Amino acid sequence: MKHIVVLTGAGMSAESGLKTFRDADGLWEGHDVMEVATPQAFERNPELVLEFYNQRRRQLLEVEPNTAHFGLAELEQSHKVTIVTQNVDDLHERAGSTNVVHLHGELLKVRSTGNDHNIKAWTNDLVSGDVCEQGHQLRPHIVWFGEAVPMIEKAIDICMTADILVIIGTSMQVYPAASLMHYVPENTPTYFIDPKPAMSSKAHIEVIAETATVGVSILKTRLL
Repeated sequence: MKHIVVLTGAGMSAESGLKTFRDADGLWEGHDVMEVATPQAFERNPELVLEFYNQRRRQLLEVEPNTAHFGLAELEQSHKVTIVTQNVDDLHERAGSTNVVHLHGELLKVRSTGNDHNIKAWTNDLVSGDVCEQGHQLRPHIVWFGEAVPMIEKAIDICMTADILVIIGTSMQVYPAASLMHYVPENTPTYFIDPKPAMSSKAHIEVIAETATVGVSILKTRLL
């Protein structure tokens, strides 16, 4: 059974109604990312940061996986599939994918500011005063700018075992995630799905210049 490794970014969830990470003006939901997605921002104005992620969490709970999410889940019937996502939503899991690695954390989890390993499921609003058992404030389980990416080593190991690589809805311009494609074995068949691909076709790379839903449908015809 061949191992398909799928790298997904914001374009994967855009058709579910989740906005991509940053708009053309560089703002995220009207905020400079440095105001809401750095450890310094959380230290300076925790209420603003917590409310920002509360809004993202509420939005996530109102949307559903799209056909691209379901299509990737269906591939598990014929292949070993591992998804490495930059997205912090749970739409891959809700669609039925069983092997998902979240590089940048998860919106529906929080963790203790006193212990990075104390992680909890969380679907309600998170406010100042919500603390762990040891009395430390809880924070979104999100990798902020300037923080290490704890899952990157696991993702590298996964990519090294790929028989097929699929990249969906990500420019592959943001590091360290962008480096992952360089860890797959040489000449691994690669499919790049994005309506405005920043990658050119090469001998082992097929560019599918479509949205995620259309692109995954095409991908399935190629693989099945």
